[in-house]
Amino acid sequence: MNLRASQDNVHELLETRHLTPSAYVLRISRRGLKFRSGQHILLGEAGSIHNREYSVYSAERDDFFEVLIKEVDAGLVSKQLKKFKPGSKLQIEGPLGFFTIEPELVNTAKFLFVATGTGIAPFHSFVRSYPELDYKLIHGVRHASEAYEKESYDPERFVLCASRSADGDFNGRVTDYLKANPVAPETHCFLCGNFEMIHEVFEILEQQGVSPQQVHAEVYF
Repeated sequence: MNLRASQDNVHELLETRHLTPSAYVLRISRRGLKFRSGQHILLGEAGSIHNREYSVYSAERDDFFEVLIKEVDAGLVSKQLKKFKPGSKLQIEGPLGFFTIEPELVNTAKFLFVATGTGIAPFHSFVRSYPELDYKLIHGVRHASEAYEKESYDPERFVLCASRSADGDFNGRVTDYLKANPVAPETHCFLCGNFEMIHEVFEILEQQGVSPQQVHAEVYF
């Protein structure tokens, strides 16, 4: 498939917001492109064959797109995007994916969101798009400084699990927290992060009586 940019999928970089030395948020012109919270886009420099999948970080009602990116040593696109200035041209393919909440559940169901690292991105979109959600968000990081924009979440509903420091809400991994704090079987669970975490959490939830049909996963590599 030819992913070279056409005028239809070229968008403008509006702003870069740096959260840590390696993590940043890009705000990009939306140009009326529709999406559902939980979906992702393919993002790269306009005209380039190089792009990467990023979950949409912003709310459905916003007139812009935001994505949360962590620069990685071997990451061509993450390094490139970090250097771009406002006005730079980017290409967007999508939105894509089915990691979404059914509309009829938004006002009626109880949700558990489990994320590691930048896997928190779709949950930021969920919470901002659906302020009425009955949710609990568990974010696993190494150090509390990696709690990306934690002020976006209700502190009564947010748990920061820091595995390598004692300054989180819980000292340990998200799996340790879930073992110590069982989940009600009727909860709808959304998992986003590395494959190992998703596999372990899926097993824990199944042991706690949560139906596999109520567990949804998005793997971040």
